[in-house]
Amino acid sequence: MNPRSSTQTAGPVRNRAAMSAAAAFLGLTVALGSGLVAPAQAAETSKLTGIVLGVGANDSQRTVTWYSSNDTAQKVQLAPTAQLVGGEFPAEATTFAAVGGANVASSGGFNRHATLTGLKENTQYSYRVGTEGNWSTAYSFKTQDFVGEYDFLFFGDPQIGSSGNTAKDQAGWQDTLDVALRDNPNADFLFSAGDQVETAGTESQWDAFLAPDQLRQYPWALTVGNHDVGSKAYEQHYVAPNWDRSPELYANGNPNSNTSGGNYWFIHKGVLFIDINSNSYQSSSGGGGDAAHIAYITDVINKHGSEAKWKVLSFHHSIYSPAAHAKDSDNKVRRVDFPTALSKLGVDMVLQGHDHAYTRSYSIKDGQKENPAEQPGAKNVFPGPGGVLYVTANSASGSKYYDISKPDSSGTSGAGNGADPLNPDNYWYNSVQSQEYVRSYVRVKVRNDRLVIENLRSGTCAAPNAAVELGKVKCADTGQPVGSVVDDVTIHPYNGEGQKLQVNVPDAPAGEFGWTIDGYNGLVDLGTAKDHDGDYFQASGKINSILVSDSRRSLAPWSISASVGDFKDADKVFSGAFLGWTPNVLQEGAGAKASGNVASGYDGGAGLSVSRGLGWADQGHPKGKAKLGADLDLKIPGSVDKGAYRATLTITALSS
Repeated sequence: MNPRSSTQTAGPVRNRAAMSAAAAFLGLTVALGSGLVAPAQAAETSKLTGIVLGVGANDSQRTVTWYSSNDTAQKVQLAPTAQLVGGEFPAEATTFAAVGGANVASSGGFNRHATLTGLKENTQYSYRVGTEGNWSTAYSFKTQDFVGEYDFLFFGDPQIGSSGNTAKDQAGWQDTLDVALRDNPNADFLFSAGDQVETAGTESQWDAFLAPDQLRQYPWALTVGNHDVGSKAYEQHYVAPNWDRSPELYANGNPNSNTSGGNYWFIHKGVLFIDINSNSYQSSSGGGGDAAHIAYITDVINKHGSEAKWKVLSFHHSIYSPAAHAKDSDNKVRRVDFPTALSKLGVDMVLQGHDHAYTRSYSIKDGQKENPAEQPGAKNVFPGPGGVLYVTANSASGSKYYDISKPDSSGTSGAGNGADPLNPDNYWYNSVQSQEYVRSYVRVKVRNDRLVIENLRSGTCAAPNAAVELGKVKCADTGQPVGSVVDDVTIHPYNGEGQKLQVNVPDAPAGEFGWTIDGYNGLVDLGTAKDHDGDYFQASGKINSILVSDSRRSLAPWSISASVGDFKDADKVFSGAFLGWTPNVLQEGAGAKASGNVASGYDGGAGLSVSRGLGWADQGHPKGKAKLGADLDLKIPGSVDKGAYRATLTITALSS
């Protein structure tokens, strides 16, 4: 339970009242408290690096992964940012134990990860990793609404190091993230198409990829690319939700080898995301190949597809790409294996990388163009049942670009790479192909009745643009500024032959619990105490009634209590223990019950000098309002000097 209280100025005030008498005056104030303490210190010296914030299995979860130089027990500490004072985490901060193991020899050190659970929507959180006395820098992230429309950002192969100059590649990668999140600060999460680095086990390249703080401020979904797969570094740096590391999902069929792989899925605001290891595409290498992936996708959609409005698949190797990899034999295999299965499973969109050029396909059904009349570059597409849109992202870092290649005569369906009859310079499957040799990223707007896909420029021909700077490609300046649109399309879902109805139901207000002084907050006059044969004086009265209001959906328990300080008149004083009361419920509601009687301490006891209950309600009580009161009984020892005494009654409200 947490105390709730407030103070205001004199007059008809809320949450402050007073009581008075000719011989004794009683005032009402509110108790405030703090739960902050300084964290304990311990002698622990692990170097903590490579922190990555990942998506969780659902909206209320996140994962955190990092490297540690020492093999020690570590954890993540988490608290709403508003609770930090001077950068210090509160004593009640939540901690999540980390697990992990030793890195492969080429990486050195150890890896750790933890899953953060129980997150609330629209909340700014701060977190840090490590242990008492050896915490990392604190980072923060903000959750958005857990329902409704949202945007996420998709980034093509950063492939840090592929230009031959890691520093230049890192600069381009950093600049793309700066541009993308400057323009989209409320993006729900970020998605990588794979090939984070050029050489899978080169940690200096991973350091450059992980350098931007955006990887600690926004949740990431990473895809394993062909340049990531040849080492455990990918799996050491990133842990996915619902991660299936079965042997058949690895190219060599061996999760324990020095390779990365596996598939995973998560649901975010009614969208089912599935990410697969397309490096494993043929069973002859030891894994299950594409058949194992199709079985995995089928299983996930059968179990969770009904929970989603949209189904999005991601894998690294673009099967409908326009450039150097368009005619690769492995992509021709995937282009036969996947499309019909994905159409039957109702996948809406496939996100890919690998070919370092931007492409969006026509609506593809069962391995061929669904509607022969769909026009190149159409701004609105209406797929029928089984229609799937495939999107390939260009380089997000500028480390490498591929020239767009020419179609051949191999056919206009299935594995073919023939020309589009409506646009012979394009492959038959592509509505749009683009290579400007400038960095870009894809923004996906998830709306209730549509998906909007936009390819946006995050750079120009100018630096940072490593492949251009180093003379690997020539860039013809289009004059289009950073942030401008290369391509955009709106996908309208197929809603069947009838009329589908949709309505959005917002969250009901959480409700509030609080209390006020009912009416004018005047002094409570106990009058002039009456003498009882010189033994004691006695006065009585009633407190100003307390109005309790509880509209919370949680129907959590609440209680109101109070205590009184000493009665004083200048330097004269007597104990508040001599005041007692009889609580009562003046107006029923909110499940209110009166607390027990407290006798004056004149005959022994502490009276109201210690906190005593006024009223309370159980868990599950009805919403509503109640009015609480109390009859006061003050017995003053006959030895007390004459005077006009006042005391302060402190009221505390507690609620879960």
